[in-house]
Order: sequence, then C-alpha cells, then structure tokens
Amino acid sequence: MAGPAGRLDAVLVCGGRWHDFDHARLRLLELLGEHPRVRTTVYQDYGCEAALDEADLLVTYTCDVRPRPAQRAALARFVERGGRWLALHGTNAVIEPSTGGGPRVFTTPRLLGELAQVLGSQFLAHPPIEPYQVRVTRPDHPLVAGIGPFTVTDELYVCELHGELDVLLHAEYTGPCRGFAEGDSAALDDAPRPVLYLKRHGAGEVCYFTLGHCRGRYDVQDLGVDDTGRVDRGPWHTPEFLTVLRRCVERTVGAWGRRTVERGQAVERGGGGRRISPPPPHPFPSRGCAPGPPLRP
Repeated sequence: MAGPAGRLDAVLVCGGRWHDFDHARLRLLELLGEHPRVRTTVYQDYGCEAALDEADLLVTYTCDVRPRPAQRAALARFVERGGRWLALHGTNAVIEPSTGGGPRVFTTPRLLGELAQVLGSQFLAHPPIEPYQVRVTRPDHPLVAGIGPFTVTDELYVCELHGELDVLLHAEYTGPCRGFAEGDSAALDDAPRPVLYLKRHGAGEVCYFTLGHCRGRYDVQDLGVDDTGRVDRGPWHTPEFLTVLRRCVERTVGAWGRRTVERGQAVERGGGGRRISPPPPHPFPSRGCAPGPPLRP
C-alpha cells in the first residue's frame, strides 16, 4: 500500500504513564528516520483511526493507553489487511494502581478485548527491576542472528499469552511479582517468558518486543513522587537491545537485505527495500509469560 514513489506511511503511538515517553519517542523517530521512504505521524494515544486506514506500518510504545472499541477495531483491521505492527514494552499493559491506604497494589484488568488476541499477550506483572539474562530462542532467525545471551536491566514481563507465537527471545523467571494483584501466582510456573515474538493475524503481523523501559525523574508524580532523583534508561544503552530493535524497525518498514552471519555477528548485505516474508511460526505454548518489574518509583 506504498504511496507515490514508494513512500511508506507510518503511525507512531507513544504515550501513557510512568515512562519517559519523550526519550522513547525521540529514539524511535531516529530509527524510523534511517529509512527515507518512511513518513511518520505521531500520536499520544489511539485516536488515529483515519491514519491507520492509510498506514503501511505502526509502531507503539505505550503504558496503560486503553483503546476504545472503535479504536481496537481499527487496530485489528490494520493488521488483518496486511499491516505491520511493531509493539514495544507496555503496549499490552492496562494497569490500575490502588487508591486506598496501605501498600500500593497494581491490578491488570482485562480491558483490551479482542486486541489481546491480535497482540498475542497481555501484561500481568513483573518482578522488581534488576539485571536479568535474555536468551535466544531461535538463533536461526534473522532478527536475532549472531546475537548471544545478553543481560539487560529492565522490567521482566510476565504475560497472559494468546494464540500461537513465534518466540525469538525469552527470559526465565519463577517467583513472586510483589506489588501486583496477581503477582503471587502469575509467575510460579517454569514457563519461559517471551521477550521478542512474531504473531500472525490475518494477512499482517505483530512483532512484539517487551524490552525498552525508561523513566525520567518526573514521570511518577501521579503516584506521589515528585522527583525520583534519577534517570533510568533501562536497556537503551545495551548494544544487543539496540541491534535487535533496529532490525525490528527494518522488518516493520520492509527494508530487509540479505543477512549472513560471520564470526558470530550478523552482517547486512544488499538493500533494495525488499520485504522478506516471515518464516513459518515456531509454536510456543500460550502459558503465562514474564513481564518487567512492577511500576514503582
């Protein structure tokens, strides 16, 4: 559905709660800007139905942004007709903090409706933010070729999974996720926690990457903390994260060249703006998946 002269229209939705969306928005626009054919329109929420009807690709970095029924239908329709959706970090998160006295507890109500099936997951909880290892599930896939296990400091997402996922990266965590209403039970099994996966829907595809946490000093004021006293950039300085994220953007744009792996590193060859069809899915059981740590100041 490219426009005149091969122009690609992108929609970037970046907004929500408890994260440094200015930082994420800037970094994502930089990555999209590496592709001259891409023209990007930016939104803070899903009030972009008309733009989605004309868009070739969608990139989202949100937290607790809740699309209304008509917006959910527009998102599903976008993927069904062949759209490519790169969904990052808290896109699948609906989170409500408790309002009464006592320790704060976050609930994760199931308010995404049919969109959870399109995305392939919904956030449930995460253990406290600390370094953890990301493992390569499918080293043969171009998105992760040449990438070995790496350590990030991020929210390890534990999710409710939906449908058949082609999981490319995963983490391992079994234990409590304190501060979440379902935290005592969400991650007690030994299931791997998807970190990067592909999900087919209709003629299109969702590429979901749970990493990407970042938070500035003033981003949790609605939780009663005026200034956290620190800036948290999470994985945004981790080379492996940046490499995989750039590849995800390339796949979403459709600007894939031939990839060969030499000396353990993926080397780009060619260009040509050719879209490579995704490989057949590698089935992954729809069990609970681990998200990043709870949103705490």
